[in-house]
Amino acid sequence: MASELDRIDLKMLRLLQKNGRLSNAELAQSVDVSPATCHRRTQRLFEEGYIKTVRAMIEPQKVGRGALVMVGVVLDRSTPESFGAFEKAVAKLSFVLDCNLVAGDFDYFLKIRVGDMADFNRIHGTQLIALPGVRQTRTFFVMKEVVDNALLEF
Repeated sequence: MASELDRIDLKMLRLLQKNGRLSNAELAQSVDVSPATCHRRTQRLFEEGYIKTVRAMIEPQKVGRGALVMVGVVLDRSTPESFGAFEKAVAKLSFVLDCNLVAGDFDYFLKIRVGDMADFNRIHGTQLIALPGVRQTRTFFVMKEVVDNALLEF
């Protein structure tokens, strides 16, 4: 069972969320605890699932993935089996950044990064519409990213 978070844990989480490259010594100094205590607390935050992972945020333009596409997906059936088959298959697609089951006009929303419209057209025609149970897709090309991956407030 996860332990309760105190003000030091919360401050550590906020600081690491802003800058995952903080060294243990820098983090310890910022929250006013010893490096050993800071290390133990950080390990506990990982073990208890408060911190899922630490990774670099890559600039999509620099690696040829400057086009952001949102795709609404409607499945032909709304059953646990059809949802499961779709989710298992979509999880294998490396170009899909996010896949969310949603309420409303669509069953899922996918967030996809590609090089350009032609790149998306190719994967749409060969991989997206071939996913299990897909009846319809609706594509939205993002013209401007206003807020992306904002910090989680807590």
